[in-house]
Amino acid sequence: MERENGKPAIEPTTLWDFPKQSYGKTPKGNWKFNGVTPAGVIWNMLQRYTKESDIVIDPMCGSGTTIDVCKEEHRKVIGYDIAPTRPDIIQNDARKIPLENDSVDMVFIDSPYGDNVKYSDHPDCIGKISAEKDEFYHELEKVAKEIHRILKKGKVVGWVIGDHWRSNSGFVPVGITIYQMLAKYFEPVDIICLTRKHQRSNTDIWKQRAVQHNFYLRGFKYLFIMRKC
Repeated sequence: MERENGKPAIEPTTLWDFPKQSYGKTPKGNWKFNGVTPAGVIWNMLQRYTKESDIVIDPMCGSGTTIDVCKEEHRKVIGYDIAPTRPDIIQNDARKIPLENDSVDMVFIDSPYGDNVKYSDHPDCIGKISAEKDEFYHELEKVAKEIHRILKKGKVVGWVIGDHWRSNSGFVPVGITIYQMLAKYFEPVDIICLTRKHQRSNTDIWKQRAVQHNFYLRGFKYLFIMRKC
């Protein structure tokens, strides 16, 4: 199956499954890292929205999955993180990205969705702020503004985010709140449901907790694809 320009077609889909972390020629990132991004999600975005030698930025690079995928797909890439896990990730706070205005071709970010897991020991890590606090969204909006500033007109950002539930606070619609924030700066392109296989919540103990506390098991994350107008 080919497109009119002769390039392989990307199968249309509204539901992207989380593929194995080790697709392609080499492993990508570190599957043990808290909040690790599935490599196939990044690969799919590269195929749809970039071409070879385009500049891709990941301002919260985590274990470096975006870097690994971009290198294999011949994209230029810069990965930043407030607490780098390896030498090719530049130490930087995503709320102030050291790049010029309108200078990058795509941004991919898999941000914290609360303080549900430990992302780093850095005192300024946004992942230390509860999603129940307005401060959490204010700080992520600073990141969104920086992404808008560095992104070229007409280019896209892919933002992965999940919702939040705790027994003392109940359901917190983190994804919807982040989408509303992004819509102030970007034009929506698509909303993708990323299903999670082999997740830790798919166990008997979590099923028992779900019944006891009357909540649904978190089986997906959102991927918001937004374009700078």
